[in-house]
Amino acid sequence: MGLTLSAAGFRAWTQLCAGALSSARAEIDALNVFPVPDGDTGTNAYLTFMSGADAVEALGPEASFEQLVKTYVDGLLTGAKGNTGVILSQLVRACFRDLSLVGPVEAADVARAFVAASDAAWAAVGAPVEGTILSVAKAAAVGAEDAAEAGVDGRTVFGKAATAAREALARTPSQMEVLARAGVVDAGGRALVVVLDATEQALTGRIPEQVRAHVPQPIRDADDLLSADGPSYEVMYLLEADDDRIPGLRTDLMALGDSLVVVGGERLWNVHVHVDDVGAAIEAGIAAGRPYRIAVTHFADQVARGPQKGRVVITATTGAGLTALCEEAGARTLEFTRDTPLTVAEMSASLRDVGADEIIVLPNNFRYIRQFEAAAQAARQDGVRVAVIPTNAQVQGLAALAVHDPGLGFDEVVVAMSSAAAHTQHGAVTVATEHGITMAGPVGPGDVLGVVTGDFTVIGDDVLEVAYEVIDKILSPAGEMVTVVLGEGSDPSYEASLRAYLRTIRPDVDLLVYDGGQENYPLFIAVE
Repeated sequence: MGLTLSAAGFRAWTQLCAGALSSARAEIDALNVFPVPDGDTGTNAYLTFMSGADAVEALGPEASFEQLVKTYVDGLLTGAKGNTGVILSQLVRACFRDLSLVGPVEAADVARAFVAASDAAWAAVGAPVEGTILSVAKAAAVGAEDAAEAGVDGRTVFGKAATAAREALARTPSQMEVLARAGVVDAGGRALVVVLDATEQALTGRIPEQVRAHVPQPIRDADDLLSADGPSYEVMYLLEADDDRIPGLRTDLMALGDSLVVVGGERLWNVHVHVDDVGAAIEAGIAAGRPYRIAVTHFADQVARGPQKGRVVITATTGAGLTALCEEAGARTLEFTRDTPLTVAEMSASLRDVGADEIIVLPNNFRYIRQFEAAAQAARQDGVRVAVIPTNAQVQGLAALAVHDPGLGFDEVVVAMSSAAAHTQHGAVTVATEHGITMAGPVGPGDVLGVVTGDFTVIGDDVLEVAYEVIDKILSPAGEMVTVVLGEGSDPSYEASLRAYLRTIRPDVDLLVYDGGQENYPLFIAVE
């Protein structure tokens, strides 16, 4: 029976692969001892697949299956990071190039695609070595061929290929001395296994059984693994060049260093090489075509710097009380006011300078969400995992911060914080300073305005009376707690009045009151 591919299934698969690599990122980084023990293989693989997944996500629902695949493989190619990311992008590119996207996919088609992918990856590497991702890819191709010859269906071929890859991964220490000495399997091969396992899960719903392998230990002293005789720099760039210029480029770069990988086609290429002469590597690209997005890494600096540590929550706050409250909860704060809003430069610097490998951002203002996301995209290019939770209000940020658990995995805690923020109904009370028109009608200076989910919905002349109406609008039958943040100059008696009002309408609901000190808003209100 043939396997039918679909656009919806493909979209889900791209997210599943990126998520699986995200979960395995730290483990794979710890395995990274070859060709350079710089501890970034897992991060590079994750960033590569996130680049592809983000490209697909940007396409609208009207995109065809063929458009999705083309966009994805191009996204992998242009976003590929490091030696492993470049090879993985070539494997996926070649696999889909030889896999029919129209009609049922038979077992023989799957096997042929795996063989094409393995052959393309081996051809892309300047000096192929056994015991690497290439060996794992070859084993997957052999497993797929054997399964197809046995007469199984297309889904089963993927499963057999994944099993063969896991078994090949376990053999890599016996194929390469540096892996055996470190007591680990090959990091790039492990990344490929993660992708194949995710593919098997997507097709069958089963979580594959893992082959026993060495438990990785982080490399703490890589001096015995980093050879002084090896090239000092990693050079990567995208290249626009005619296909017939690539053989000459390979020859020129092989003479300069090692770990050469050149992948792509149709005038778009991704070039990766380790060299001592950075200028010569770039000049070789100029001779072949137009290199751009050039990235140079000095291995000694990267190894000496070591991996970044920990997770940090960055939250934008307004008001001294709110700032202190968030800092007590362990967050880094960026304080803003109406007259001193946050700048994009401040946002970027906060992510760049925090020194963490995982960052969660709470913008707490709808104007800052897109700006923080742009800063986060730049940080992701440097290998940092960043999640921007789209909090529109300070009280949503407080709700998200309350459920942050440093002991949970990054993806799990982001989901929990996002859910807490999304399920927090929020409102506020402010006072108009000029004439205007709102959803609730015309207003003038001194009018008290009630805000519900960012819109003016109540007009009155008393802060408490307007606050009661806002609470009535956002307090659902399922609400269990009301949180009120008092603004700068707010009457302390507001707390007692609000508590009495809640006892009258909903005695089952708890009330929390904080002194936030925010300007312009006597009250922030939230319901959870």
